[in-house]
Amino acid sequence: METILVSLGGGLAEAVQPLNLTMIIIGCVIGLLVGAMPGLGSVNGVAILLPITFLVPPNAAIIFLAAIYYGAMYGGAISSITLGIPGASTAVATVFDGRPLAQQGHADKALTAAATASFIGGTISVVLFTLFAPPLAEFALRFGPPEEFALMVLAFATFIGLGGDDIPKTIFSILIGLVLATIGLDIISGKPRLIFFDVSGFLHGINFLVLAIGIYGIGEMLWTLEQTKGQVIVHKVQTSFRAMFRNIRDVKHYAGTTTLGSILGYFVGTLPAAGATPASLMSYGLAKTFSKNPDSFGKGNVAGVAAPEAANNAASTGSMLPMITLGIPGSPTTAILLGGMIIWGLRPGPLLFSEHPDFVWGLIGSLYIANLFTLLINLAFIPVFVRVLTMPFTILAPIIFTLCIVGGYAPTQTMHDVWLMFVFGLAGYLLRKLNYPVAPAVLAIVLGPLAELSLRQSLLASQGDAMIFLERPISATCIALAVALMLYPSVRRLLERRKRAAATE
Repeated sequence: METILVSLGGGLAEAVQPLNLTMIIIGCVIGLLVGAMPGLGSVNGVAILLPITFLVPPNAAIIFLAAIYYGAMYGGAISSITLGIPGASTAVATVFDGRPLAQQGHADKALTAAATASFIGGTISVVLFTLFAPPLAEFALRFGPPEEFALMVLAFATFIGLGGDDIPKTIFSILIGLVLATIGLDIISGKPRLIFFDVSGFLHGINFLVLAIGIYGIGEMLWTLEQTKGQVIVHKVQTSFRAMFRNIRDVKHYAGTTTLGSILGYFVGTLPAAGATPASLMSYGLAKTFSKNPDSFGKGNVAGVAAPEAANNAASTGSMLPMITLGIPGSPTTAILLGGMIIWGLRPGPLLFSEHPDFVWGLIGSLYIANLFTLLINLAFIPVFVRVLTMPFTILAPIIFTLCIVGGYAPTQTMHDVWLMFVFGLAGYLLRKLNYPVAPAVLAIVLGPLAELSLRQSLLASQGDAMIFLERPISATCIALAVALMLYPSVRRLLERRKRAAATE
């Protein structure tokens, strides 16, 4: 323990060097802007700015890119809350309750909750990273395809909580998402499947951001236009330092949810190829499932903002663990960071801690500082972000529409995805009118490809024997938890019915 504290002290000293500190601050600001822009996200931000880092030493370069990654995790919540458009896939779950809070005049509360929960999630994950890096990396290696599939089943089990009491509609929504996730080329054989009318644009599958922006951008805009019947609407906005401090103090009301999301997010982030998006979605589902007032989720519950934001920030740190200790990227963004490290002559792996301790502990120390600076920058600009809502909807709607088009075009740069985005927007609007939950469909299209790949790999390895999922301790535990979660709503309703019956007697 003493050795770790001494090494961490040296890393913090390295991180506060003038050049490194400057790179941290610039990286955090750029990350916030990149994360808030629909369609960009941390992957594109880090990839675009990678060549610039050749102008500085390797340590400062990696610290700069890591700060962008951190800032982007914070920034995704900005457009999710103020405009209802997820800045990145990691911030989709933030829309569920963040946007309703903004429409109720509580955008400052939602943004403050997102910033503070992100800080808590980032801090917990960096502490876990510092203390338990080698053993957690070794544990993550035990996750093969059966364990990954069992984890995805556990994630799907949390979707039951997202549908409230209408479980059939929730299951229908999940199945729609899973069908959309299979469009494109078969992941094993490479053959085309569900290529409607032989349209070549379907060969690359349904991009997740296209679906999310269509449903939560275009669909929400159509719904708002119908509700307002073309009238000029301005959301009530009140911001003050007193209100901000009050919102920060309110963290204690959802501290348990935030802590759970942080630990879950960090663990999911350490798994190779999992990343922050599944972590945030699972955290939101668990927060609602175990909430005392689950019906308030989706209508403006602050815990619904805090849980996914804590998880995606924790997962961003967790995804760096397999990259540094094993040389295995935990997310697309860390894959780019891994490439940068190799270019600069730093080979990730178990020997990195002993061969380049200044670099490793300097990077860890920079995460503590980047976490703090991103929180301060985010809180300082909340009044600016909130002012977006003071614009009349007649002005805001064209801006949202333009950002949706940019966000739909950016990932693949094809008009096919733009037209597809409009179709999803119309579908989302109709599903909302019919009172179908769209969140489970959005979440299923994220986890669908991951679940299918791990399922088919597992069955190929076991020659079709499904018992492989129950014979391995980790996968069996995850499946048992999934079954318990799926039965939980029914058991809870049964207990409430008995309690009412006893009270009546």
